Amino acid sequence: MRVPLHGRRVRGWVVDADVERPEATDLREVLAVSSAGPPPDVVDLCRWAAWRWAGPVASFLRAASAPNLITSLDAPEPETAVYPGTPLLGRHLEVIAPRGDVHVPLSAEGSTLVIDPSAPRAAALVARWEDEGRDVVTLGSEHSDAVRTAAWARARAGACVVVGGRSAVWAPVPDLALVVVLDEGDEALEDERAPTWNARDVALERAARADAAVRVLTPAPTVDAVVALGAPATAPAPRAWPRVEVVDQRDEEPGHGLLSGALADALRHTVARGARGVCVLNRRGRARLLACRTCGELARCEACGATVGHDTTHDHSGFRCPQCGTTRPQVCLHCHGATFRPVKPGITRVRDDLAALLPRTEVASVDTATDAVPDVPVLIGTEAVLHRIPPGRPVGLVAYLELDQELLAPRARAAEQALWIIVRGARLLTGLPGGGVLDGEPGRLLLQTRLPDHEVVQAVGHGDPMQVVAAETPRRQALAFPPFGGLAEVRGAHDAVAAACAAVAEAGVTVLGPDAEGTSALLRAPSFAILCDALAAPAVDAARTKGRLRVDVDPRRV
Repeated sequence: MRVPLHGRRVRGWVVDADVERPEATDLREVLAVSSAGPPPDVVDLCRWAAWRWAGPVASFLRAASAPNLITSLDAPEPETAVYPGTPLLGRHLEVIAPRGDVHVPLSAEGSTLVIDPSAPRAAALVARWEDEGRDVVTLGSEHSDAVRTAAWARARAGACVVVGGRSAVWAPVPDLALVVVLDEGDEALEDERAPTWNARDVALERAARADAAVRVLTPAPTVDAVVALGAPATAPAPRAWPRVEVVDQRDEEPGHGLLSGALADALRHTVARGARGVCVLNRRGRARLLACRTCGELARCEACGATVGHDTTHDHSGFRCPQCGTTRPQVCLHCHGATFRPVKPGITRVRDDLAALLPRTEVASVDTATDAVPDVPVLIGTEAVLHRIPPGRPVGLVAYLELDQELLAPRARAAEQALWIIVRGARLLTGLPGGGVLDGEPGRLLLQTRLPDHEVVQAVGHGDPMQVVAAETPRRQALAFPPFGGLAEVRGAHDAVAAACAAVAEAGVTVLGPDAEGTSALLRAPSFAILCDALAAPAVDAARTKGRLRVDVDPRRV
């Protein structure tokens, strides 16, 4: 419905019918209802999500509503369909191979929600099920508002399979019998905007409320999923993973840097076979740090003291400070030397080095700002390159040039996130569009690391991702990190952050911070229930009136 608010008409939702009028309140009559909204069970789920992720209920009601108006306010007569098969029961976690041809179970009766963050795989599943005679509804952000509105309206009748990304978890099916979540550790299932809700957690809560079965299928289970669903009964055979080669950089000769002998041989062999080589390095630009070859001092800005890089706006002949914009000639401020070596080279510098290593091979760099990815034999890029492989030649090699950067990242979920990056590379080699096997020889994962005994490296080498869960679980328990405790990050204006921290501290939540600027702090509690109750207090809402305040419950990058 539309309601007047401060001289303008805004969208609102009727969430209750039988309510008592508050005293001394001026209420207006509802003149008209403009569209059908989420059913009552989804409205209750939105209330729970607003509590769980410390956000306004309206944000979730908006996600659970059709993009355009639904003129038929009455829910359609529920449809009934029965398909061959045994009804699925219980909640199960299954470890699958890192490939695209996964078998997804469907309910024999009622409706099934399939939450899939991969749009190409979801399209393939939809085509398969439609060929089998299933009534499939697609709720994906890749479609127009009109198409998604029609799909939302069809889902209200039930007896269907709803497929889509994280927004599909709010589909208004009246007869939910099964919820399937694919790749539950994929960050695409979590909204980047506050409130940062996770479709996996919403799906588990909705299934529990509807007494529906749950199947979570993933090649890299997270600790959160194992705690919620229990350990998987079986694991995929190691041969389901591509061939893995670990390059122990502790044995590399000094001066080789990221371009090891094993990498050079693997790239030459891959290109000779007519396949594509993909190199991953999560650092943009020419270099993050430059050191003088004469005295070893880092190149710094003479104005602000920050580290400087090559001036890419001209002819790379000087330095430019990324913090204050000061430019100067390529000269060491300490000894006046003129030659520098990269301490942490970025993908632009590594692209030049690869081109010199492979003189008759085209090499291109890719990051999130790259407009069009060229069809060349060798690509070097950030993690974005794993999402943007052009069609054509198959991928024969995926090399991680500095895996330690991911393994040792100062984040609570660093190991899980590093494993997921490797899973994306493995999928390019095992059957997803753009990958495959050439001349009977399988693709290869090449991991360059100084930590060959790390649980992620061992898990990939043995094809057993549960090794990561086994190593991560006691660490999380000892630190009381999720899922064994509640954790949230607050950011925003100084006064708003200070007021929010004071409010939750009175509720028994531990406040770590704020930082030196007073614009960020971490909140810890023995459980999510305690944390979310504290964040739902009126005092936290009052803190938002003091300035901008963002609350990120269970942050992934902390």
